[in-house]
Parts: sequence; structure tokens; C-alpha cells
Amino acid sequence: MDQRNAVSFAEDNLSPYRTFSRDEWAKLRADAPMTLTAEEVVQLQSLNDPISLDEVAAIYLPLSRLLSLYVAATQGLFKATQRFLLAERDEKVPYIIGVAGSVAVGKSTTARVLKALLARWPNTPKVDLVTTDGFLLPNAELTRLGLMERKGFPESYDTGALLHFLADIKAGKRHVRAPLYSHLVYDVVPGEETEVDRPDILIVEGLNVLQPARMPKDGTAIPFVSDFFDFSVYIDAEEDDLHRWYVNRFLRLRHTAFRDPLSYFRRYAELSETEAVTIADGLWSRINLVNLRDNIVPTRQRASLILKKGASHRIETVALRRL
Repeated sequence: MDQRNAVSFAEDNLSPYRTFSRDEWAKLRADAPMTLTAEEVVQLQSLNDPISLDEVAAIYLPLSRLLSLYVAATQGLFKATQRFLLAERDEKVPYIIGVAGSVAVGKSTTARVLKALLARWPNTPKVDLVTTDGFLLPNAELTRLGLMERKGFPESYDTGALLHFLADIKAGKRHVRAPLYSHLVYDVVPGEETEVDRPDILIVEGLNVLQPARMPKDGTAIPFVSDFFDFSVYIDAEEDDLHRWYVNRFLRLRHTAFRDPLSYFRRYAELSETEAVTIADGLWSRINLVNLRDNIVPTRQRASLILKKGASHRIETVALRRL
């Protein structure tokens, strides 16, 4: 065996993931029923993130089936722990799923499709969805700190508030509130909140939800956002595809949301296509690509499941972390 083959063999055996082709993964749907219509799938997709009923059947139904098994097992483990602790309370602990990945990769579509599928299980669990956008620091604070060009980077979030929110959810508290973010005005909305009231499942979607904190030298315990996750999904794609999707989305927004008089990006609505492409390329290379390489891709191997997209947004491979 030559050195190259030896290294490849070692990597295959040491990988914490089992990788499935699209067809292999689709077979794991088993008898899970399709509970969404084609029209509903279209309504769930984000701008410039095409998804078909076939994609739901091949990728998301098997994932929904897997999660149903994981949630049941986790609830059983919780009950066993409660018995061991002689605890009188026997309430369900919300099962938290993190969804991570680059700008323009399709996190929002994945999160919404999962929410719709999971909420239609036979026992109709209560499923909520929040994004970490609401935990971004307000624009005024980002400007004061010189971080507007770092918006979406780990340092631009109120991580303490996000950790307290997740801790309250895991503790089973009622009426936990999270701040709301408006993509129209590109800022947290003062005084506006969303309420999460003890769901069976909570999906948390965001760029850096798998980002670990900086490790302390003295061993002091510092929680990570992902410490509160029971399962996590990372949506992966090649840099060139992400770049192209980002630019195409920017061009479409120029004719839609950017034209709203209240839009933070109203100044881009009247640009020519050439000017818009130049602006979008600059934003991608100066901000989003840097964040992707420095902060997002390094968290990929912390996910429970990696969905790898091809150039058409079609998921080609699925990697599931071994237990």
C-alpha cells in the first residue's frame, strides 16, 4: 500500500461521520409519509433558494424520521435521569436543533421545511423556530464599536443574551422572549419580541451557532451556544457556488425588497446590473467570504449532520456523525 492510499484509508476509518449518497440517504425515508404539498414547499423556500417536493422526499423526510427517533430517545434519557435524581417533576425538556451555514446557502429554507415536517408528526409536537439575527447588537451599537463591517461575525452578537435565552428554554421556562430582527431595516426592532412557550422542539438558525467560545486558560467553564443543542445541521457548499448564489440574490432583491422606501438598502435599487454585481462582489469578498473562512467553515465538523449542496442547490451527499 503506497503512502497516499494509507493516508486515505486512515482518514476513512478515523472520520467521525458516515457519508451517504443522495440515493442511499433517500432510501432511509422508509415509510415516513409526505405531509407537505408542492405549493407549501414553494411557500417555505427563501428567495433564490429553489427546493422541490423531490428534495423534501429524498433529504428532509429521512432527516425528519431520524429526528423523531432521536427526540424519543432523548426524552427517554431525560425521564431516566429524573428517576435517578428522585425528581418529582416529569416534564419534557425542549429538544433543540441548530442549523448553521454560510450566507446564501439556504439555512432559512432548511429550518422552515424541518419545522413544517416535524410539526406534522402523528403526535403533532409543538415546534418553534428562532433565528440568531435578533441577538445581533443594534446598528447604533455596532457603529459605536466600529463593527458594522463585521455584522454577522461572532463579535457582533449579544452572545450573553442568546445563552440566557437558550438556558431558559432548556430549563423549561414559560414565555421566554427573544428580540426581533427586521431584514427590511437591517436592524433589531426596538421593543419588538417573539415568545417561545415551552415547545417540544426548538429550531435555532444562524451563521455562527456552532462557534465555540474562546477557551479560558484557567479552565473556567464557559458555555457555548451549541452546548444547548441536541442535534445540529450544517449546510455546506463550495465557495464559488455560495458567491454566485449571493450575487444572484442581491440582483433579485434590487427589484423587490430594496425598492421599499423603508429598506436599509434602498440606495441599491436603482443601480444598473453591472454596478449591482460590483457592489455584491465587494460585499461578498470583503465581509461574507472572510466570515465564512474564518468563523463558519471551521465549525462544520462540530455538526451532527452535514448536508452538502451541489451547484443547483440540490443536496448531493449527507454526512451523519457516528454515535
